[in-house]
Amino acid sequence: MLTQPDRPAGRGRQLTASPVKQFALAQGLPVLQPESLRKDRSAVDMLARLKPDLIVVVAYGLILPRAVLDLPPRGCLNIHASLLPRWRGAGPIQAAILAGDAETGVALMQLEEGLDTGPVFATARTAIGRLETAAGLHDRLATLGADLLSSWLDRILLGSVQAVPQPAVGASYAPKLAKSDARIDWLQPAQVIERRVRAFNPRPVAETTLAGAQLRCWRAEALPAGSAAPPPGTVLRAGDAGIDVQAGTGLLRLHEVQAAGRQRQPAADFARGRQLVGEVLGR
Repeated sequence: MLTQPDRPAGRGRQLTASPVKQFALAQGLPVLQPESLRKDRSAVDMLARLKPDLIVVVAYGLILPRAVLDLPPRGCLNIHASLLPRWRGAGPIQAAILAGDAETGVALMQLEEGLDTGPVFATARTAIGRLETAAGLHDRLATLGADLLSSWLDRILLGSVQAVPQPAVGASYAPKLAKSDARIDWLQPAQVIERRVRAFNPRPVAETTLAGAQLRCWRAEALPAGSAAPPPGTVLRAGDAGIDVQAGTGLLRLHEVQAAGRQRQPAADFARGRQLVGEVLGR
């Protein structure tokens, strides 16, 4: 089994094994963790000695060179979290939410050297929930992808089905998100900001500032605005329902926030004991 090398994680930045490695070790399976399959020929040679009929790749994060793609007779399969050719690339779940897509899904595709351009064996669709976050959608798509793979794997191994080339039209690219993408621009419409909050949960997490200090926003909901239009970022109400903030158009109700150095908490709890009305976020 291949997975990426252990990476620093947590506040202590301790080297931590991936869930794939932890599972493999618990099952007594051998684990390879090359930094690069292009540079580490020993890992490719070890794969070749295993003589795989087929290789399944899920969220591996490293590019497979032609030497690996050509190893198994039935090729390399990838479970991609979008309805290809829409949202090729590293961030398809976040891109679907940011775009306001009504549905997304998973695609079982044959890997080739292009970026998510290979032919597709099958897809499975699902609606995106009204306030669903990337975290929740990720978990649902993981289950959907596993079910899709299990239902098609035997036929693919037997060679009784053929993958269909992706259509030439409708392709779009979903880049990996950077931390700089997470800063809230209160001039944007509330609906757009809501999508960003949902798309950036669990990472990199949408953020703004309150009195110059970081305030992370984990859950939020767009609301229609009243007749008055104070400056964007102005807190209009704070109470049991949450914290209502004026956006470029409409209001954004914060439901869950996290102050710097604190745990995430309901916005209603954060608001208690604070005079927030009239404060301008992001200033």
